[in-house]
Formats: sequence, C-alpha cells, structure tokens
Amino acid sequence: MAQILDGKKLAEQVLDAVKAEVALSLKNKGRAPGLGVVLVGENPASKAYVANKERSAKRAGFHTYNLELPADCSAEKLTNAIQTLNSSDDVDGILVQLPLPSHLDPENFIALISPEKDADGLHPFNQGRLMRGLPGIRPCTPLGCMKLIDLALLSAADFESGKTADLSKKRALVVGRSTLVGKPIGLMLLERNATVTTAHSRSADLKKLCMEADILIAAVGQPEMIRGEWVKPGAVVIDVGINRVTIGPKTGKLVGDVAFAEASERAAAITPVPGGVGPMTVAMLIQNTLQACKLRARARLK
Repeated sequence: MAQILDGKKLAEQVLDAVKAEVALSLKNKGRAPGLGVVLVGENPASKAYVANKERSAKRAGFHTYNLELPADCSAEKLTNAIQTLNSSDDVDGILVQLPLPSHLDPENFIALISPEKDADGLHPFNQGRLMRGLPGIRPCTPLGCMKLIDLALLSAADFESGKTADLSKKRALVVGRSTLVGKPIGLMLLERNATVTTAHSRSADLKKLCMEADILIAAVGQPEMIRGEWVKPGAVVIDVGINRVTIGPKTGKLVGDVAFAEASERAAAITPVPGGVGPMTVAMLIQNTLQACKLRARARLK
C-alpha cells in the first residue's frame, strides 16, 4: 500500500515555518509581509479560494489587502487595481484570482503585475527565468508538487533539513501541458536532472508512457482518467486534478485525475484528492510572498 503524501500536514508545517520567520523579523524591527489579492466577480469557488488564501496569510502573520471588483468591470478598472497594489510599499506579493470574466484576458493582467511582486510566479519575466534556469519566483502549484516529491523520496531527516531529492536517472511523466502546471513543472523536474516526458491529448499510448514513469504528475482535469494498472510499481504519483463528480448517492464528490484506490495498490507514494496538492499550492503562495518581501528588502539596501 502506498505512502499517502499528506499535503495538508506539510502545508501547515510550511506556514508555521513562515510564521516563525515573520515573528523573528518583527522582533528585529522588520515588518510583516503584505499580500494583495484582486478578485473580479462573484464566482463562489473563486471567493472560497481567496478566503482560504487570506486565512493562510493571516496565520503566517501577513497583512492582507483585498480589492474586489464587479464581474462587469472594465479593463481600465482592473488595471488601476493592479497598479494600486504595485505602487504600495506595504504589498510584497500580488495575485489576480483566476478565472477572470470572459471579456478580460488573464495574460494581459498577469503581465501588469510587477515581476518582483508576482506571488503566483506566472509573470512572463519569472517564467522566462524558469526557462533559463535562473533563480526567481516559481509557480505555486508546481513548487508544491516538487516539495511533495521530496517528501516521498527523501528520508525524514534529510527532508526536514531542507535537502532536495536528486532526480538523476528518474523518468518523470507530466500528463498535461498547461502554463499553470504542466509546462513549468516539466522545467522544474529538468532542473533536478529528471528525464522528462510531457503527454497531452494528442499523445499516443498514454498507458505505456505512464507504466514507464518513476514519477507521474497528472494535471489534465479528467476525473480518474489514469487507472491504477497504468502506474509503474513503486512510482511516486502526484495528482494535481480536482474534479467534482456524482458517484451513486454522493453528489459533488471530489476526485483527482488518478483512480486513487487502484493506484495506491501499485505506487510507492501518492497524493490524495482533496488534501494533497491543493493545500500545498496555497502554502507556496505564502512562501513566495515571504521570498518577495525579503528580495524587496535587500533591493532597498543597495
């Protein structure tokens, strides 16, 4: 039976570590980081996500600055909201909650965020640094996935000391090629020396590719598409998918892109849904904001 990679527990550890660092900074006459969030419209899921991020930020000792705009707001008003947060010395990290209403192109507004305040790691500047293998703010979900891989592959002592797993000679398969998860995590796996394959809707023989993977990342948004028999025995399985389905009398059950019960019989380690990647995404947002705060503080000293 596979090790269950408890993303919720790990996320709490990350938040506690950030909180301790913030407390030490305040003791030394520093300041608490600030996270600014722009929410457009009344999408219930988006509002819930923002509330969760705000709770996590406050738990870590951050200040939060939320700007809420109506669903029919103009591009000019959204631009002004982002620029307000860009110009505030109290704000270190900014995110625009996605998805946006259809008349607003998210790429245009992500690009308006100051790269040094890009808490989500989605600005073209930061994605370019990832492509070049340069230090920078990394996308939250892939960053959380990498920490879960470390949790699976390292001893407890090495993981707690902050070491990262060397993925040399490991074959990694990323199922999905989105700019939010699939593409960046492929690059991050390459940084760790994994041999990386990306599969997508046009790929042939997905089952064969899965069965060859030592590390399997599923990020396609298709409920339980990857069956347990596809998983290589002893593999690490990271399930990014979160899908709401109806199964028998249960309405609205959340499942991942991997058939969890089946895959658990073959994998060495696997993330659950919910409680795996999701909490780590939020924790990495908080960690990224702290990183941005420290980088901005160093820049002011130059």
